[in-house]
Parts: sequence; C-alpha cells; structure tokens
Amino acid sequence: MKFVSDPPISVKVRKMKERVRWQDKSIADRAIDQTKIILDDRVPDDPEFSFLVVGDSGTGNHRGHNPQRQVAELMVQERQNCRFLLHTGDVVYLVGSSEYYLQNFIRPYREFLVGGDAPSRIAYDRMIFNFPFLPVPGNHDYYDLPLFYGILSATAQPLRHLLGSKLDLDVGWHGSDRGNAYAKAFLDYLQAHKLPGELDRHLDTHYTAQTNTGRCLRYQPGRFTRLPNRYYSFRSGGIDFFALDSNTFNEPLPLPKTKEGDLRRQNLAQEREKLEQEKTEMLETSARLKPEIPSEAEQLDDLRAKLAQVDEMLMDIDKQLSPDQTAATDFEQLEWLKLGLIASWADSQVRGRVIYLHHPPYVTEATKWNQAQTLAVRWHLREVFDAVAREVGEGLRGRPLVDLVLTGHAHCLEYLRTGDTGHADSHINWIICGGSGHSLRRQRVEGPVLEETSGYPVYQLARSAEGKKVGRPVAESLLYVGRSGQGSQKRRPYSCLRIDVLDGCPPKFRVRPLVAERFSGKWQDSAIEPFVI
Repeated sequence: MKFVSDPPISVKVRKMKERVRWQDKSIADRAIDQTKIILDDRVPDDPEFSFLVVGDSGTGNHRGHNPQRQVAELMVQERQNCRFLLHTGDVVYLVGSSEYYLQNFIRPYREFLVGGDAPSRIAYDRMIFNFPFLPVPGNHDYYDLPLFYGILSATAQPLRHLLGSKLDLDVGWHGSDRGNAYAKAFLDYLQAHKLPGELDRHLDTHYTAQTNTGRCLRYQPGRFTRLPNRYYSFRSGGIDFFALDSNTFNEPLPLPKTKEGDLRRQNLAQEREKLEQEKTEMLETSARLKPEIPSEAEQLDDLRAKLAQVDEMLMDIDKQLSPDQTAATDFEQLEWLKLGLIASWADSQVRGRVIYLHHPPYVTEATKWNQAQTLAVRWHLREVFDAVAREVGEGLRGRPLVDLVLTGHAHCLEYLRTGDTGHADSHINWIICGGSGHSLRRQRVEGPVLEETSGYPVYQLARSAEGKKVGRPVAESLLYVGRSGQGSQKRRPYSCLRIDVLDGCPPKFRVRPLVAERFSGKWQDSAIEPFVI
C-alpha cells in the first residue's frame, strides 16, 4: 500500500498553468513576464548582501520537540542582516495538505509573517510575508493521498498495521490536491479573479515593475508577497537567481529492453519486495512502542523518518518499473532556463548566477545519491548547461556556467563540487540544504566521491575484470552534516544557511552554516566554520 501518490508531470504542469492563468489574453496584452519578479523591499541593491537558505522543513513536533522551530529561531537572529530567504522545497509534510499549514509552516515561521503574533488567525491562502520568502515546490508539496487511504479502508493489511501504530505521519484527510495548496499559499492565484474587470485591475495594481522583457510582478514585503509562477527569476546585487520546479523534469527514463535492462528490472523488483517487508515490520514495531516513554518516543521518531524514507524509495522504484506514459518532461521550463542563462551571460550588469531547486543532481545522502529521479535531474540540467555553453562560447572566459546551485530533498546539509564531468556542469559548487526540520539521514557508506560512466542512465557503472564497479569521478562531497552515531550517541544536527555574497566579478560566497543539534534529548548549538566558495 502506498501512503502517498504523486500526480503525473503533465497534470502538474497543466494545473499550475490554470492557477496562474498562464499567458491569458489580459496578461499577453500587457506584455507581462510571468516568470520574473522585482524585489520592492526598499533595500539598497548593493553588490554585497546576504540571504538565508532553508529546506525540507515542513514537519510538526517530533514527539514534543520541534526541530523546524529551532532552525527558524536561528534564522530570526540573522534576518536583520539578510535581504531575503530561499526555501528549497517540501514546505509542508507529508502530503502538502492545507490542513497542516498552520502547524507545520505558519507557527514555526511566525516572525516572518504579518500578524505572526497571532498565528492561528492567519489563513494559509492569505499569508503576507514581512520579509521576502521565496520558495520552490518540493515533491511533498505535490503529493496526495490514495483514495482508499483517505476513506480509511482498513481491508489493506499495511493499513491495519498503520492504524495500530503510534506513528504521527503529519497526514490528515486529504493531500495537496495536485499542488493546489502550495499554489494558494505562495503563487498569485489569478484563477480566483473571475468577475468582469477584476483580473485587469489586479494586473494593473501588482504587475507594474518594468524589465527588459516587459512588465512583471512587484514583490512588496508587508503588502503583496505572491510569486507569479512555480518557476521564476529575480536579480539582487548583480546576481541573477533562477528558481526551478524540478518536480516536472525528474521522471526516470524507461529501462532499456535489453539483457541489462531485464536484469535491472529483476533487481528492482527484489529490492521492492524487501522494502515492503521492512515497511510492515516498522509498523508492527511502532505498535508496541509507548510514546510517553522518552526513549521509545525517540524510536518512534526514527521509525517515522525511516517509513517516509522507504516510501520515497518505493516510489522511485515504481517509476522505473512502470514509467508513466503520460508524463511529459517539462521542456518549456528547461527552455526558459536555457534562454534565461544565455541572456544573463549577455548582460554586462550581471556578475554571477545562482540556481535553486528541490532535487539535487549531485548528493551523497544514503537514499538519494543513485535514485533515478536524482539522475534524471542531473541529465536534464546537463543538457541545458551544454546548450548554454555552446551559445555563450568564449564569453564564459573560463568560468563555470553557474556560480552556485542550491537544492534540498536530501535531509542533510552538504557541500559538493563537481570536477571535470565532460559537460558544462563541471567545476560548479552544489549545496544541499535539506536538513531544516524533517528527520535527518546519513551519508552513504560508499564514500564522498561520486563516479559515473558516459551515457544515460548515468548510474550504469562499468565493471572491471574483477567485477568491481569503476567509473569516472565527477563530484566530491567536501562537507556533510547529517545524522550520525548510534543509540545514546546519536546526533541530529538540523541546519540552515546564511550566505554572504561578496563584491567582485566573479563573485565569491561566504557560506555560514547555522546548526541546532539534538543530542541526548537536549538542544545545543553546533559550530561549523564558515567557508568561502
């Protein structure tokens, strides 16, 4: 039994377009660019500025303690020195439901919201931020509940285990409605403007900023803090920021109809059976634990994390074994990114580029590093970067195509750098900021160096004569902050980032990890030295 369901990519794209009335006649007539915002925050646009990064945060209490709130308090201390906050996705667990926005988002981030001193009075679809809060959607922000789970059909054996367990999965009676809750919470939900003239008045009030691509939305903290689309761009201090929705270009490619492909299917089927058995055993174990006992409450917290982890692994396997024939890769978004990067390199006023999205193309977290979705995102971004590099040519002047890529999805804080990949994603800094609230995960046992062979899927590593996997090193993890230790020595360092953008071209970034660690049932600050990239 699946606890969550993921809508097809074609549905995600279509529904999100409907919600923002993508390229409606009133929008086209005004030459409005629905993928760009101007930060009207009355802050000088200096070349040196700072911003905050957080991700995979939207979880509730962990048996009496709240990691997300601990991280939020760290950010509150830094916000006066920062210009904006980037969220790398998974705003509300487990299924992005509007039921959980108050508990899992509004209350933890109340200092960032107008009226935050009375969070229970803030409706999830009426939020106004007093500080620029700029998210991208994560996979959990699109998830829904299978119908038979929603109506609690207890005929399924795994569900009977779930009902007897003590797990709190942050699941109510419905899911995100194919990302609708996220859209109502953060996007300019133009679909709601149905009365005659209402849309025109709205556009003429809020889409008044002028850019070289036409008019665009004016983001005004304390007044109007909506985003025009699920992917968008903005500029600060001469740095172009590109926000992507990676949920619509992460579909695994079908396995080849070859002997190697057949073997891969057999291995995946066996792995799936093993994971289903693990899930049942976890539910049975949870039914015997008592949340009122602190040590067993910690076990329940771990089991909840492992259960969500297993479910994601099962979903990735299912997508490989039964690829969605209706899923269409979001080439429109990828083309937008390509053209945006080309224009950015052609603009003498731009000195750097930052991309942020949910799914990490490179990661060494134990459950994500070789997932088909991870590798699909890597593949598609490479195609875009290669196309941009061909167009820009000598204009790159030996620099990497992008200065920094920020992601989430993996529940850790990690800094990686690519080497010579053979593509235009070489020599780029990649930071995963996904350890801001949900239970943390460990680094893979295979080590910090990622390898691959040429071709797709990139996970198909060659084998030496001795049968060992060999491949070309493409990236190395230089910092990993995640779960470690065992038993009473288990450490849970939850994290976010403050990044200082320094003057100069190319720009440098001072990365300041902010960490609240839970150890032996208590919270403590954990110091990690800042580093410059």
